[in-house]
Amino acid sequence: MDPLQFLVPLGWLSEVGPMLPYAILVMAVANLATRHIAHRHHVEQGSDNDSVDPYTPHAFTNIGLMLLTFLFVLEAPVSGTILGVIAVTMLIADLFELEARNVEARNDMPIEAPKSSIAASLLLMVFVAYYSLFFLVSGIWNQFVVA
Repeated sequence: MDPLQFLVPLGWLSEVGPMLPYAILVMAVANLATRHIAHRHHVEQGSDNDSVDPYTPHAFTNIGLMLLTFLFVLEAPVSGTILGVIAVTMLIADLFELEARNVEARNDMPIEAPKSSIAASLLLMVFVAYYSLFFLVSGIWNQFVVA
């Protein structure tokens, strides 16, 4: 008996749970795409204005990744926690990078790419790709790695 079964009805999670890594992978790829588009948007805004605004589709993918990883914590606690920490790190890095872009726009400096949030986003995508697509390399992996 699960101690949380009376507090939080999680019966639906057993149906959705196996699909969560794939949903997180799709959202991580979408996050990288919107990050690229957001950077182009910020470069255009920085040359025209003294500030840059958050790019709404990118904010949507950030929040979606956060919600999906927190939901994944209930399905796979260890892997979900690792993904959740990376997603929170990515969100915090995005907030600081947006402020850095605002400083660059105000001081008429060239708008740089958000390097730390790109690194966190790539780390998240690599981990979730490993977790969700492991069946593709499991045969080769099991030949060389003895558990």
